[in-house]
Amino acid sequence: MGGLRDQANDGAVGTLAPGRRRFLAGAAGALAAGGLCPLQARAAPGDATEFQLDIGPVSVELAPGHIVKTIGYNGRVPGPLIRVREGEAVSITVRNNTAAADLVHWHGLKIPAAMDGTMEEGSPMIEPGGAFTYRFTAEPAGTRWYHSHATAGRDLGKSLYAGEYGFFQIDPARAPGRYDREVFLALHHWEPEWVILQDRIKGPPPDNGLEVVYNSASINDKALGHGEPIRVRQGQRVLFRLLNASATQSVPLALPGHRFSVVAMDGNPVPNPQEVDWLLLAPAERIDAVVEMTQPGVWIMGSLLDAERTSGMGIVIEYEAAAGPPQWQPLANRRPWDYAIFARPDAPPEPEARIELVFSKIAGGRGGYNRWTINGKSFPDTAPIIVQAGKRYRVSMHNLSGDMHPVHLHRHSFEVTNYLGKPMSGLIKDVVVLPGRRSGEIDFVADNPGPSLFHCHMQDHQDFGFMALVKYA
Repeated sequence: MGGLRDQANDGAVGTLAPGRRRFLAGAAGALAAGGLCPLQARAAPGDATEFQLDIGPVSVELAPGHIVKTIGYNGRVPGPLIRVREGEAVSITVRNNTAAADLVHWHGLKIPAAMDGTMEEGSPMIEPGGAFTYRFTAEPAGTRWYHSHATAGRDLGKSLYAGEYGFFQIDPARAPGRYDREVFLALHHWEPEWVILQDRIKGPPPDNGLEVVYNSASINDKALGHGEPIRVRQGQRVLFRLLNASATQSVPLALPGHRFSVVAMDGNPVPNPQEVDWLLLAPAERIDAVVEMTQPGVWIMGSLLDAERTSGMGIVIEYEAAAGPPQWQPLANRRPWDYAIFARPDAPPEPEARIELVFSKIAGGRGGYNRWTINGKSFPDTAPIIVQAGKRYRVSMHNLSGDMHPVHLHRHSFEVTNYLGKPMSGLIKDVVVLPGRRSGEIDFVADNPGPSLFHCHMQDHQDFGFMALVKYA
């Protein structure tokens, strides 16, 4: 129940140093081996629990001899798992050991704007050699994460193109479901480059600007076939906490012969849990899914895209006493991915006010960079979205471009109330994917005063204009 595990960690979890400061350390492989244990030391009641994160250079060996030099946290990628209880006061000191100013965003948490880790909301940039302490109460419960929110622009070595991301798990007072063990898996693409897409594939319009493509991928810190497998026993119920930490790429994920029982999205329990054959995670999305291990063997959990899986997007699942090479089977009769099956079909209550947003693309032309607009303007010139505290708002979003947008609202959760023409209710998220030339609606309550960033979580889209600020009147 509630994440009991039957396998020891293969890396250190942390050490309680003088002053109750927990230095987060340990092998990245500990995540794949079953998730780092809950940190055992607790601060005194009413006092903050302290952590330290160091931003600095790190080398990730995806495969023997295949080393990516990047930026990470505490010398590893993904960064260390931060695990706390809901309502716990935390104090996280971040030190910047790089040559560029940076900061850390606490994605999916309901916290003050100044602590959210975004310059646009008022959080300070951490200069090279400097430090800043974030202080907040950990809420709401669920699978959250942390990552750099620095602008990368044309530099493909910064922010989410790099290894600056990690899980932030907030445990609820009561476990969300029955499982025997949990596994934290972060999906990421590596070695990005700007390309003229028209020279590679047919289809893009001739005036399209540069796009980002990748040469390798990993789950946690290893490409498929390298590192330790996830070892399971027949009959086990394994809770996979999955995060797409890619800067720009969605990942369709499957485990042949098994089904995923989706219990939470973006850390929030779904109102209608469903078993599905595959999962789709856009950038910044999280899915918690339980898999019952009923097909003994050695399997590949990986991308449904052959080229992406070959580049490293996969991990081996190995049953006890099983042997032989890992097996992959194509998924037959794949049903479309649809948020609606996890929601309630009834219509949501009427909002108190409506907000209309239109997303457009200004093509950059051959060798140029695309720009993105919200209601005709690019950030920082986008008009602020003005709200009043306590009101429920319905945001109608219309994507006029052919590109998909995983849209994120900071410091608030929202309810998906209409997805591609389907009314629905009860599905609470903080990222919603809007496909090209489609529309959707989300509702949120303005219950966390202060500026809140609204943006596409595709790194190139947000860096080149797709952002606006929600401001309280």
